[in-house]
Amino acid sequence: MDVGMDPAIQTLKEAIDTLVDAGPLVPADACSIEHLFAQFARFESVLTEATASFADSGDWAPDGAKTAAAWVSRRCRVPTSQARRVAKRGRELAHLPEFARAWSEGRISSAQVDTVSSVRNDTTEAALARDEQVLCDQAATLSVDRFARAVAYWAQYADPDGAENAEDKRQASRDVYVAESFQGLWLGKITLDPISGAIVAEELSRLERDLFEADWAQAKEALGKDPTGADLARTPGQRRADALVEMATRSRSTPADARRPAPLFSVLVGYETLHGRVCELAQGTVLAPGALLPWLDEAYLERAVFTPDNRVEVSEAARLFTGATRRAIELRDRECTHPYCDGCRRCDVDHIVPYGEGGPTTQENGRLLCGFHNRLRTQRPPPSG
Repeated sequence: MDVGMDPAIQTLKEAIDTLVDAGPLVPADACSIEHLFAQFARFESVLTEATASFADSGDWAPDGAKTAAAWVSRRCRVPTSQARRVAKRGRELAHLPEFARAWSEGRISSAQVDTVSSVRNDTTEAALARDEQVLCDQAATLSVDRFARAVAYWAQYADPDGAENAEDKRQASRDVYVAESFQGLWLGKITLDPISGAIVAEELSRLERDLFEADWAQAKEALGKDPTGADLARTPGQRRADALVEMATRSRSTPADARRPAPLFSVLVGYETLHGRVCELAQGTVLAPGALLPWLDEAYLERAVFTPDNRVEVSEAARLFTGATRRAIELRDRECTHPYCDGCRRCDVDHIVPYGEGGPTTQENGRLLCGFHNRLRTQRPPPSG
């Protein structure tokens, strides 16, 4: 046994040595990856609580360290910011016993712990103690993004004034920095509140798509066949940069007396008695209702009301999803519905039961699929044997 090492840590070291000696588990199977991540979460929970305990003990002071984070950073070779974050997370666990237990069991990860601890304050503490088990069960079943959305809505109920104040802070944090470097390149950073960011991102994405289609058509004409991404004249980053320049160029060339286009917001509204409160952008960002107020006099609001039957009445005989039905599905799903997609928002509306097999063109039989998963669905399985 290594000198000074706790027997439990020695056992852990030996178990990890066994895994290391076995190689990288190539080809690693899906079950192994799932179990490895679960055990990693369990170990991370132990490390987190141990770090918080070490910080509280003062055992780091005899070495002359100013803080526990400084000691951990120096001795364990991690950034000081990371050491502070781990210690803070460990202290939060004392107020979140159900999340601490679920994390130690490998059912959730640090991401869910951080999400719920971010809304714990003096105002929400009593409600969190009451609802922690429900939130913890959601953390163990929902995706990380969906859980973050659920927690954001919970926080609006538990601390409505705080939610509105948070929206004010998000709006006040907007900032743009652009400066010329000594090499003549322009460097910058942008921070926008959710609504302003949606306006900029949607237009930038629209222009980028136009540039992509132009690059694609040019490459296809030159090659005489469908190109790959490597055949295109510009990289995605270069197209985004050119799209930003195009936005500025169009702004400069717009006549002073031109009609200012009003932005369109897709605001999703819940059927309160059955589904609870819903107020979010189509991109999925949860908003406090007060965040919409500054825009009411200059924007179009597209309201999607989620009703019990969740229907939009259109002809079922249509071959393609169009009009209100298509828009309802886009607002309902908002991203690819395949469980293993990475959240793609540029999607096709697909028939769940294929149209050729009698599937109706209705909201109930429609769903969003990205191009990859839509094509994957139509591929024939390889012949057996």
